Formats: sequence, structure tokens, C-alpha cells
Amino acid sequence: MIALALCLGTQEEAKDSTREITKIINRRLEPKQTVLHLLHQVGLSNMRVNELQSALSAAGFDFKKARAGDQLRLVFKNEELEWLDYRRNSLTEWQVRREENRYWGKQCETEREEKIEVVDLSVESSLWNAAIAAGERPEIAVVVADVFAWDIDFYRDVQKGDNIRIVVEKLTSKGRTLAYGNVLAAQYKGSLIGLKRSYRYRLPDGTETYFMENGSSAQKTFLKSPLKFSRITSRFGMRMHPILKYERAHKGVDYSAEIGTPVWAVADGVVSDSSYGAAGGNSICIRHAMSFETCYRHLSKRNVTKGQRVIQKQLIGLSGNTGMSTGPHLHFELLRKGVHINPLNQNFPRPEPLPTALLADFQEKILPLRTALESPSQNLSVAQYGASPVVASPKLQDKLH
Repeated sequence: MIALALCLGTQEEAKDSTREITKIINRRLEPKQTVLHLLHQVGLSNMRVNELQSALSAAGFDFKKARAGDQLRLVFKNEELEWLDYRRNSLTEWQVRREENRYWGKQCETEREEKIEVVDLSVESSLWNAAIAAGERPEIAVVVADVFAWDIDFYRDVQKGDNIRIVVEKLTSKGRTLAYGNVLAAQYKGSLIGLKRSYRYRLPDGTETYFMENGSSAQKTFLKSPLKFSRITSRFGMRMHPILKYERAHKGVDYSAEIGTPVWAVADGVVSDSSYGAAGGNSICIRHAMSFETCYRHLSKRNVTKGQRVIQKQLIGLSGNTGMSTGPHLHFELLRKGVHINPLNQNFPRPEPLPTALLADFQEKILPLRTALESPSQNLSVAQYGASPVVASPKLQDKLH
């Protein structure tokens, strides 16, 4: 448990002052709206806004980091502003109080606790709905998809009755999950793909990756899909072209995706093209090992440039509706030695297995994790696993600030 400075008294102050409170205003920051603009919008004078700005700045508030969705609560007594609460997320808020005709600010943080827990998900319709049914935050579906991205297409392969069990880091506050950290172990039982297990293991050079129980790599040179979750709308092969209205070869796979959906590189490589074309719109092509090349078309945004080296799972662009397109989607192509091949029926190799010298240490480290997968009611402490505190993870903290 990590205890942080608490802001106490808010509820008590509100109760004690109930008879004198004349107005309470609750607002959320709108896109492109500044905090100062919102304060002016609720009717505060320039002098009062300047006083609040000074009080918040003195408390460490960075106005540049204010973003849409942040919450403000203003409490007035006899038409005079008594206090202001600014809430950024479940952990962090700033409070400004009026004392002796001056405003004083302070930053408040709630208690937070790090845990390693077993989460059990049973699929009835989708992984997303399974997370909600289990009382978890929906984004745990994305966490699971990251672990099994090499073996499972989370639109085509997931079936009703499939079961997922993971051992995952959590950041919680007052019993509520605020964010997820690393998945330490994961198990998927599916009617189409059978049983798959993966364990996270730290190599001597400090890198962490996933391995199966026998030490084989749980990763592959290519991901199953360039999108985490998407529906295939057109497969590889002959089809009636939706715009040209005649039958021609469709040299890729179309994925339904709203404009702005993140697109990731399916493998390490070097960007061979990043440009706009009349047919493909915004397009990116990447050269990979073994004479493979992948192309991503109709993007709304390109995040990489020609000649840039990219790694597997790197965000390279956003899906869109550019070029010769009938609606928002991603067109994905796979080529081998310059010839288009079907991305959906490939079986790519896995990297080298864990070195023999590390196998005994790996088996010892995953023993409590394997036990947890087999006994879902058992939770592990951080001390048991020997993991770094979850709250120390910069990636996890970024999700909250």
C-alpha cells in the first residue's frame, strides 16, 4: 500500500456550510477549452480568475496539462466563491479555499494500492462484454489482446464459451481498479484455438517478453492482425470492386475500422513508402525480413516516414477513408518477394526459444504464476512474485495523469 497526502474536510465543509451555500456549479472542460476560459464563462471577474490562477499555480497545477473531460466544482456562498475543486482523475485533484479574503491552493491525492490479481473472463458475446460482466474495466480486453496478438485474431477466433484467465498487475483505490499494468501470465481456452499459455519473463539484459511453459517464445515474427479489434469486410481473392463495378483481384484484406483507429506494424522492418496515392490514399509500406513486405492503405494519418525503422506493435498511423474508398476501413496487404499473398493463411515462425541456461530459472519463476492460473481464487502479492511495484511503472502512471 502506498499512502499519499490526503485532502480531508471537503465533505465536512460542505455539510457545515449547507445553510449558507447559495450555488454550486459543476463543469467539465470541453475540447480546446482552457481552464481560464471556463472560469470566465461561469461569470467570475478577471480579478477573481487571476486569484484562482495564482492559487492553483502555487499548488503545482500545470495549466498546459489541462485536458477535455477534467472536472471543476465551484461552490458559492452569498454570491462569493468559497472553494474550487479541480479533478483530473480518480487519484489527483486540486482544491482552492477562501480564507480571510485570500485563496489558497493545495494538491490532493487519494490512497492507492498495488496488487497482482487473477482475473477470469468468460466470453458470451465479446471479450469487451466479458470484461464488464466480470466487474473489470473494459480496457482489460486490450491488455489481453496485446499478450495473444501473435496467435489470436480477436474478431475471427473468439467464440462463445471461450475462457481467459490472466495474472495481472493492478493499481486500485478504495477497492476500485484504476489501471492495469503488465500481464504476468495468461491462459486462453478456445473452441477454435485450443489452450494457449504465456508467461512474462525478464531476460538478463533487462528486456521482458513472453514464453510458453516449455521455454518456447510465445511471440511470432508477425502479428495476426494490424488492428487489435476489427471485423474483416473483404477477404483476399477475386471480388466485385465496390467502386469500379467489375470483378478483379482483391490483393489484400479489408478491416472495418472507424476513422482514427490505431494501426500497428505487424513486424519489425523499415518503411519503404509513406505517401498519398489516388487509389490507396494515405499509404504506408514496410519491408521486413525474409523478403516480406506489408502495406497499410486508406489511412487518415501517417506517423512514420520513408526510411524509418519500426518495431512490431509500433503505432504507424490511424485508419481512415482516403483515396478510392467507399467507407472507413483499413486495407492491409502482405507481399513475399513482390508477390501478393493471403495474410490470413500464413503460419509465421517464432523467434529463438529461451536459452537452455535460463530454463531452470524460468521454470522456478513461473511456478507461482502457473499455480495461479490453475487456481483462479488465489491472488499473489508483489513480494511473492518479486515484481517491481506497479505504481513505479511510468507507462501505468501515464494512464492516470
